[in-house]
Amino acid sequence: MDTHTAPLPLAENLWMLAYPLKMLGADLRRNVTLIRLGSGKVVIHSTAPFSLEDIAAIRALGEPGWLLDGILRHDTFAKEGRAAFPGIPYLAPDGFSEVVGFPTESIVPAPVEWDGELLALEIQGAPEARDTALLHVPSRTLILTELVFNFGGDEPLWTEMLLRVAVGGEHHPGMSRPVKAGVKDKAAFESSLATILGWDFDRVIVGHGDVIEFDGKAKLRAALAAAGFSPG
Repeated sequence: MDTHTAPLPLAENLWMLAYPLKMLGADLRRNVTLIRLGSGKVVIHSTAPFSLEDIAAIRALGEPGWLLDGILRHDTFAKEGRAAFPGIPYLAPDGFSEVVGFPTESIVPAPVEWDGELLALEIQGAPEARDTALLHVPSRTLILTELVFNFGGDEPLWTEMLLRVAVGGEHHPGMSRPVKAGVKDKAAFESSLATILGWDFDRVIVGHGDVIEFDGKAKLRAALAAAGFSPG
């Protein structure tokens, strides 16, 4: 999926750009979510190798207000993102700035300007990831980074083979083995998941893979249960 110069509209004030992300020869894709707030400012969720056309397309949606990377290991394109949108706050988990070598600000607590439109929760119990979930309230959309992947059965053979190693046979959606192994406090992790599942959402945007357009909450709950977690 190549949408570089044309953000894909998902709902009112919500778009996505998809980029290749090659790992061991497979394309796990990097999804960038664009959220326009009532103020007209745009939240750029996840960084990518933005071209000049991409930057222009994002600016056409509204004034870039924040860059955001939702997990400590999401630094692949951080420098490209910072260069593409200099001078705006770069939000990331605590510790991200040490990884990328430039200052970032905490995602939580979320900026006051997001009130009523965008919620943010750091998923506890997995300290090496510090993954953060967002909820776009108006469109009832959950925005994730790496909690789950969502790839169908029509991926190229090599991508499918890598997914089976990294995630398992069920990856529509599914939790990767590294994410599961990173959980050090299961009770705290499940408590955060319970909070997320208590939010009002139907659509789920994942950091890697296809958007879950319908029944996202039920599909997420099933994927978490398949990975051995019972958030209640």
